[in-house]
Amino acid sequence: MSDYKYKRVLLKLSGEALMGDTGYGIDPKVVADLASQIKEVVDDGVELAVTVGGGNIFRGVAGSAEGMDRSQADYMGMLATVMNALALQDAFERAGIPTRVLSAIEMREVAEPYIRRRAIHHMEKGRLIIFAAGTGNPYFTTDTTAALRACEIGAECVMKATKVDGIYDKDPVKYPDAVRYDEITYQEVLAKELHVMDTTATALCMDNNLPILVFDITEPGNIARALKGDAVCTTVK
Repeated sequence: MSDYKYKRVLLKLSGEALMGDTGYGIDPKVVADLASQIKEVVDDGVELAVTVGGGNIFRGVAGSAEGMDRSQADYMGMLATVMNALALQDAFERAGIPTRVLSAIEMREVAEPYIRRRAIHHMEKGRLIIFAAGTGNPYFTTDTTAALRACEIGAECVMKATKVDGIYDKDPVKYPDAVRYDEITYQEVLAKELHVMDTTATALCMDNNLPILVFDITEPGNIARALKGDAVCTTVK
């Protein structure tokens, strides 16, 4: 544990990260690889919580753009995050990680209701927790959920999982001359509109002095490396 800079951590996963190259839904291999990475840090004593999106199944914003009522579309998106959370729970527990799903929308047959003190209790008992159904309110993204839940449980950082190794001044896929930041401030992220997390989430982290680690989830072992302070991520602080 002494090798890790952070003891209690919230990991933000997008729904798209779970679908791999399938284009839709959940790729079992991707989830199994993720479980292997997470088991490494959990076994080392890191208290870990996960917030997962639902974009691989349904995106509320996309539904709204097609004419659907925004609130209704967002609730459907929240339900998609519950499906992803249950898939993650299955993979994590098969890897030997005790896991609890806490949902902001009550559905007691499949998940516990989100209660802050219960979440903290689970973490103190060595259980990984997955926050599902966003905040339970429309118009809030899962990025904002991640920042909010991290503050509520006393996390020491938010890890934002992406498919690139940090934050660049422009899209590194389109522009070979893109410059990578090792560290950057919240104000710079907002002013340059770098879209690390949405504006509300970034502001919430800034107000509570909560570092954001942006890293490449597709590289095995990167979760542990980032938490140990290796140069595999960009830190927003």
